[in-house]
Amino acid sequence: MVGIAAIPNSGKPKALIYAPAGRDAWVAISLIEEAGLASIAAADLSMFASSLSDDIAFGVLTEEAVRSSDLKAIAAWVSAQPSWSDLPFIVLTTRGGGPERNPGAARLSEVLGNVTFLERPFHATSFISVARTALKGRQRQYEARAQLEALSEGERRLQTALAAGRLGAWELELSSMALSVSATCKAIFGRDPDDEVTYDDLIASIHPEDRNLVQASLRQTIDTGRDYSIEHRTIWPDGSLHWTEVHAQLYADRYGSAKKLVGVCSDTTARKTAEENLRRLNENLEERVRERTREVNAAHQTLIEEVAQRERAEEQLRQSQKMEAIGQLTGGVAHDFNNLLMVVLGNLELLGKHVAGDAKATRLVEGALQGARRGAALTQRLLAFARQQDLQVKPVDLAELVFGMNDLLRRSVGPSVSIETMLPAALPPALADANQLELALLNLAVNARDAMPEGGTLCISLREEQVIGNDRDVREGSYLVLAVADSGIGMDADTLKKAVDPFFSTKELGKGTGLGLSMIHGLAIQLNGALVLKSDVGVGTTAELWLPATGLRPERPVDELPAPQAASRLRILLVDDDALIAMSSVDMLEDLGHEVVEANSGSEALELIRSGEHFDLMITDYSMPGMTGAQLAQSARGLYPHLPIVLATGYADLPAGTDIDLPRLAKPYNQTQLAKEITKAMASAAPPILRPGRNAGASGANLSKADDSRDEIGDGACVV
Repeated sequence: MVGIAAIPNSGKPKALIYAPAGRDAWVAISLIEEAGLASIAAADLSMFASSLSDDIAFGVLTEEAVRSSDLKAIAAWVSAQPSWSDLPFIVLTTRGGGPERNPGAARLSEVLGNVTFLERPFHATSFISVARTALKGRQRQYEARAQLEALSEGERRLQTALAAGRLGAWELELSSMALSVSATCKAIFGRDPDDEVTYDDLIASIHPEDRNLVQASLRQTIDTGRDYSIEHRTIWPDGSLHWTEVHAQLYADRYGSAKKLVGVCSDTTARKTAEENLRRLNENLEERVRERTREVNAAHQTLIEEVAQRERAEEQLRQSQKMEAIGQLTGGVAHDFNNLLMVVLGNLELLGKHVAGDAKATRLVEGALQGARRGAALTQRLLAFARQQDLQVKPVDLAELVFGMNDLLRRSVGPSVSIETMLPAALPPALADANQLELALLNLAVNARDAMPEGGTLCISLREEQVIGNDRDVREGSYLVLAVADSGIGMDADTLKKAVDPFFSTKELGKGTGLGLSMIHGLAIQLNGALVLKSDVGVGTTAELWLPATGLRPERPVDELPAPQAASRLRILLVDDDALIAMSSVDMLEDLGHEVVEANSGSEALELIRSGEHFDLMITDYSMPGMTGAQLAQSARGLYPHLPIVLATGYADLPAGTDIDLPRLAKPYNQTQLAKEITKAMASAAPPILRPGRNAGASGANLSKADDSRDEIGDGACVV
């Protein structure tokens, strides 16, 4: 905590805050109190301006609160500050730092002068550090004020003493032998206050018998730097003789070069006063040297802190770039693996029909299908990690989810850890992504296991909470709280604060990435919930996942039915740049009884459509070189507005800028899913106008482009 120095004629320094929006003022007051300083919150800008005084340690403003405000009152106070004062201001900004990155900050810099810009969001320690730095700067100003007052008081006392004791002061510049003397000194040498007195005049006024001694003492003082102290006789212009006692010192710069002689002339009483005056002058010189030394040390420390801050920023940037590269690599590999699984699943499914009578072959095919499906689930998790798959938020029965993971959790934590569950009945569902929630629960269980190396108890519980007001990190409403508590070693307060920071881990090198809790925290925020951690050393840790409750009921899985057979044979255009996927999809479609025309690029598909060939449905891959599936669909709709289209993709959401709304078939898909999407696409398409000689099962794509009785874009579009 920064100590607060005593300030003459002043109360204890305070921080002045004007942050009218949101919780900014409350946060600033709390952090400033943590820094050991009282604060005043101004209700408006005029109150802020009127509250400015020498007792204010620093001011805190938000950029948006003063961006378009009249700051004349504040500017007037700032410009009217005494020479020792330069009040620090901290401006909380949302658009970058100082004028070099935020041009709007230039106006504030001109008005406020001594201003530090702190970009939001910021960490509490950053604000406290800036506040303490500002307080230290203000304390140095208070010290400077005290020193200036002391200097002024000393000068006043000196002049009073000289006048009271009739001490004559003089100063001799050695480089030019220019002499400066006071009126009292002139009087001591018999001159009037308005007389011009030179060094030669004074030497000439010294008694001839004492002149050599005086000059020798002067040379000795200049050569050796010893104090000049001599008593000699002086002959005034009127011929009268006087005794003058002179004391002087040699003044040198910080490099040791002699610059001037400064002294006084007086009687014995005056000599004592002059000696005290010289001592004070020496003390002032030493204080100036000490102050300069402090300034140099402070500048050096500031430079060290700036270098350390830059190094930390560079390290954070490297970590961010590394994680971005890992995410891109993971997403690319998962997408390619998805395509490979598409081929494997499709061929295995068709192969299963051909070996239906062979029990062993059927068992082998089924085992391969299960393995491929697990691989498909894994790729979805990899795509989620790479942020190439959005959360599938649906009502989830948390008790049923935990119960279903019971065996997996027990195998994961091992025999030394016992699992207890408290899952009350009749709790409402939560809005969550079931797959991601399972991963989060498994991650928390593994963390709990690692915190209990000697074994212990893991308790998983559910409860419902009602949040009223803004006293928590979540909005008002009803929440389901999934709590995972262990009886492990626990964490201290400092470790608990950093537990959700990316890359922070207490595990041994190679046994943890430091991303687990940060990813769970991010998941909770995405779901409009929160992750709350509680821990005591030696007692254990409890992780609470707060999820919004809902009145909707969870979807119940239905038994997969055999692939529906099409009511009629369709002529389908299949577009995919991957030959293996295209071959597998063609086989599944032909096995369903359809006629299939294959195209391996968007341009090739457009040529087939422009050639006048009739197609009842187009199925196209999304990710293709040259022309994406979305671009192909837009071009095809320009030619045949009612053509049903199905877009196949391994991504849950299309990239930004894709302005087409088409249903999608998620890769990898099986024959049943493919048949269902075809049936839905044909059913949602506009009913065809039957013409003589045309098949009644044909879709609206059979109509000519000149038919004005149909909408320009049919409702039956389906994207895979």
